[in-house]
Amino acid sequence: MTKKHNRLLLIVDPQIDFITGSLPVPGAEAAMNALTEYVSQHGKEYTLIAVTCDRHPIRHSSFSEYGGEWPAHCVESSVGAAVWPPLMKAFERYSVLVHFLYKGQDKDKEEYSIFQSYKGAADLDKYINECNISDIDICGIAGDVCVANTLLDALKLYPSIHFHILGKFTASLDGGNILSNIASTLPT
Repeated sequence: MTKKHNRLLLIVDPQIDFITGSLPVPGAEAAMNALTEYVSQHGKEYTLIAVTCDRHPIRHSSFSEYGGEWPAHCVESSVGAAVWPPLMKAFERYSVLVHFLYKGQDKDKEEYSIFQSYKGAADLDKYINECNISDIDICGIAGDVCVANTLLDALKLYPSIHFHILGKFTASLDGGNILSNIASTLPT
């Protein structure tokens, strides 16, 4: 009997501000449009899909005007914080089970990984355990920041899960170098 693989598609921060908004990442629009097509064709192959999203208060410590290194982005309830509309349509059209997880809500704390958010980490852990996830495909924006940090945290927390980086659906500020280095350490 073949063991069933319960797969999770973990999409990191596919938000307007990182694509065409205040903090655009090179190649993000093409990557998210390709991801939209992939979800439309392969979404049903996953046990579930989890989407992480930055959701910052108006005066977040990561914003340059408050001492941080980034321009204001993904401010809660703003257009820029919304998930890329074509991707949302793909989720709606194909009735894929999607859970949205939020990070960066504490104005004094930067959370590059969903696992740095107490509630986000608890919710994702619950989904992983309830669904007996054995494989996680990860992608999103930015590959060298939030995707890499989320993946590194997940590798520590879930050593028995197989991780796969979907590079075609990931955009990085560094051209993909950090994720390529991490990928070279993953078991095949």
